[in-house]
Amino acid sequence: MSITLTEKAAHRALAYLAKKKEAQGLRLGVRNTGCSGYMYMVGLADQVNPDDRIFESQGVKIVVSAKNLPYLDGIELDYTKEGLNEGFRFRNPNVKESCGCGESFSV
Repeated sequence: MSITLTEKAAHRALAYLAKKKEAQGLRLGVRNTGCSGYMYMVGLADQVNPDDRIFESQGVKIVVSAKNLPYLDGIELDYTKEGLNEGFRFRNPNVKESCGCGESFSV
């Protein structure tokens, strides 16, 4: 099992984490939605639950619920800024197809 961050993604995550000292790490997950089935969720982990797995990449703790691991194993998060748009980008080897807008995916 692996979840990794690029240097740019780690830099951005550390900036978010610095604003909320009580955060345990970056929480990564998926939820059912969109036209292809699943959508990524990225936020701060205020707590670590008993069923969570913790990964570390580039000095950032990444918290993932056990139920989300099959969808996220091997994923790499990057952070890009293109014009006025910026945000995390996901390189997920488990994705079979994604919708045209890139917001949702299926495995």
